[in-house]
Amino acid sequence: MKLNPGQNDAVHYVSGPCLVLAGAGSGKTRVIINKIAYLVQKCGYQARTIAAVTFTNKAAREMKERVAQSMGRKEARGLWISTFHTLGLEIIKREHKVVGLKPGFSLFDDQDTLALLKELTEDEFDGDKDLLKMLMTAISNWKGDLVVPDQALKIARDEQSKLFAGMYQRYAKHMKAYNALDFDDLILLPTLLLRHNQEVRERWQKRIQYMLVDEYQDTNTSQYEMVKLLVGERARFTVVGDDDQSIYSWRGAKPQNLVLLGKDFPKLKLIKLEQNYRSSQCILRAANILIANNPHVYDKALFSELAYGEPLRVMIAANEEQEAERVIAEMVRHKFVGKTQYGDYAILYRGNHQSRLLERALMTNRIPYKLSGGTSFFGRAEIKDIMAYLRLVVNPDDDNAFLRVVNLPKRGIGPSTLERLGNYANERHISMFEAIFEAELNHHLAPAAMASLYKFGKFIVDTGESATRGEPVEAVKHLIRNINYEDYLYETSTSAKAAEMRMKNISELYRWVTEMLEGDELDEGMTLPEVVTRLTLRDMMERNSEDEGGDQVQLMTLHASKGLEFPYVFMVGTEERILPHQSSIDEDNVEEERRLAYVGITRAQKELWFVLCRERRQFGETMRCEPSRFLMELPQDDLVWENRKQPQSEQQRQQAGRANIANLRDMFKK
Repeated sequence: MKLNPGQNDAVHYVSGPCLVLAGAGSGKTRVIINKIAYLVQKCGYQARTIAAVTFTNKAAREMKERVAQSMGRKEARGLWISTFHTLGLEIIKREHKVVGLKPGFSLFDDQDTLALLKELTEDEFDGDKDLLKMLMTAISNWKGDLVVPDQALKIARDEQSKLFAGMYQRYAKHMKAYNALDFDDLILLPTLLLRHNQEVRERWQKRIQYMLVDEYQDTNTSQYEMVKLLVGERARFTVVGDDDQSIYSWRGAKPQNLVLLGKDFPKLKLIKLEQNYRSSQCILRAANILIANNPHVYDKALFSELAYGEPLRVMIAANEEQEAERVIAEMVRHKFVGKTQYGDYAILYRGNHQSRLLERALMTNRIPYKLSGGTSFFGRAEIKDIMAYLRLVVNPDDDNAFLRVVNLPKRGIGPSTLERLGNYANERHISMFEAIFEAELNHHLAPAAMASLYKFGKFIVDTGESATRGEPVEAVKHLIRNINYEDYLYETSTSAKAAEMRMKNISELYRWVTEMLEGDELDEGMTLPEVVTRLTLRDMMERNSEDEGGDQVQLMTLHASKGLEFPYVFMVGTEERILPHQSSIDEDNVEEERRLAYVGITRAQKELWFVLCRERRQFGETMRCEPSRFLMELPQDDLVWENRKQPQSEQQRQQAGRANIANLRDMFKK
């Protein structure tokens, strides 16, 4: 497929900074792939000096695959294609000494962070989930804005900010003692390092001589700064983005970074990609007219050379149960008439809670579906806990696993004990588990804490020895029983039913482990370390298998749908208070909700249905619903509202009249 003029300009402009404003479905990934090939094959760049950065592992994997197909694997070897966080992690790994980390540092995910913050704030918050979430968001936002704890304390004005800033400082101290980083540190640390250390900055600017950034409108302050520091004075870079698809302000994304580029790089070349290769003209016209209600710094209007296509339909249901039933019935009818596949349909909604009734209706009708964004088996807290125990048994030097389970269920080993233990292990350059057995540690910890740690350590060592002696199944069974995990679940779950469900998941994990340890006629049994490695890998594969398809209806939030396309799309819950969401109406942020609706509309290639209810149950009471203001902003002549008589043209009236007369004639002939 030939490049259009805009795409061609974007590929061949390499002499300075370049912003490609790429509308939905305008072939931006093709531009990035072609540009990388052009830089290597025609401009004398070596593949290993080019870095392309995007936001999700899935997008990075697809890009790698397409570059390899386009250039050949040999020429593409050494090319750096990754997410921002992976690039940050690579910089930290190579510069860990400068940052002050031991080489085997641990990575904390959201659950690890939440567990640590819960312990650190026990006195102040008493486990209040809402306050903990607010604190997590505040710390994440500070890190996203490159604010370290000391600065946070200085700029805090009100009581809550001061309290949160103090806890941010406490959290940072513990993370340092644990030799651990969280997700936001993967951008914060390298960015501050590049900013303050000239030698490191020059080293990385030499290493990355041309940089490409996808989905640029989703960058936050620290990511923008990281790019700026890596490209330096030479400013050889291309960023691709669309201000109309910026839907992540709640994650700190700043679409104004597109505007900021022009100020920071006065020689910036702006190239617009406005031809859409995805959607019918009717769908595109609706999207353009909707998004024109938002203010724009850069104007663009998408156009399509595809057919005008079917009008957009608005379906109205009595309530949310009927909404789910009607969507499924319409889909089944449409599939039967059009001889299409289930995989051609996507159902999009504003919030994850809306999927429950849709899932039930799909199951009742035995329709295969895939839910994106649900919690995977290995993502469940109870599975991560037991897996962390098993990881520690087979590798006692795994500090991350140690920190997750050393006080779970509670053994009286609090955060201050762990901070001292972490500092001691850091000084000795040994793992925290190994430090437990050093006599010298007695001088640093209270006898009670020392006794609890030693008892825990001995339990892990004994389990490991029992597994090695040839009784691994018995050892795993003994482990799960002896940590009293079932009691812990009943104490901490929201209900006995929830605890039961979580225990069932553990039984399922135990069944897998046992089968793998014992083997069968075809495979001989594995050792426990082999089983743990295999399951850890399965966990990672499961997290990465979002793109595994099959013929299934796709269910996902509007946020999760960005970057995807489907022949037929149902947008459910297109009502005031849902889309736009009530919280955005309250915060006067309807513009972002409009961008979200725009993203939903531009996912559809051929046909699009909007679905809404007359009333809906919320918080135990029934509420009357109003159609979303966004439906009113669409071109009404392209919209077919159910139960509303469409005005007929003279030609349509004549055709209908002729058809009626023909039907009457047929009746009299019989």
